[in-house]
Amino acid sequence: MDNSDIRHVQKFYELLDSIETKIGGKRTLANCDGYMSWPKRGVYFFFEPGEERSTSGNGLRCVRVGTHAISKNSKTKLWNRLSQHQGTIRGENPGGGNHRGSVFREHVGTALINRDKWPDEISGNWGGSNAPKEIKMREWPLERKVSDHIRSMPFIWLEIDDEPGPNSLRGYIERNSIALLSNYQRDNNPIDPLSSSWLGNWAEHPDVRKSGLWNANHVDEDFNEEYLTVLESLI
Repeated sequence: MDNSDIRHVQKFYELLDSIETKIGGKRTLANCDGYMSWPKRGVYFFFEPGEERSTSGNGLRCVRVGTHAISKNSKTKLWNRLSQHQGTIRGENPGGGNHRGSVFREHVGTALINRDKWPDEISGNWGGSNAPKEIKMREWPLERKVSDHIRSMPFIWLEIDDEPGPNSLRGYIERNSIALLSNYQRDNNPIDPLSSSWLGNWAEHPDVRKSGLWNANHVDEDFNEEYLTVLESLI
């Protein structure tokens, strides 16, 4: 294991501790709504119960990093994105959600399908960009399980109110955080390796399984060491 990698990951978690202190503690989506005081734009970091750091220190390991409004002229706000992961609270399918609008939900869903052997009549059309109403109705029990899982995951966020676009600072922080945390290129010496019971072990996407993150983009990239300095300055 490269000692410099360990030091960088340790520094990363020190910075996350600072963010947590700044916002007053971790939240869960089970206890959040759009009436709370959310920043317009930011980057979020999800942790997962049962997934403990083992080589970089103590505490829960970060298992997903994300942002929003990266495309030029995008109007999506931070809470809009988080609410897509949270799923529906009321309405026609309460407790469910739309995994076709959240790749996070899609990954968690494939893992539940594979681990728990969901019947094909419910799970057979999981994925894609759209589906007719009757398929979405059949998927509702599975969407509820996805919501239950994601809503229980503690998370924090960092406000970064830059304009959407390909050079977004939020995108820079997101992809470098993912690249730093990913074990994709650390087969022999993983940092904070995933537990044998981690749900992501059953995810359909191989990059989720290999990286130990609920992310598939940027997991095979190298991170820029300067980014930790940038992250610290933003905090």
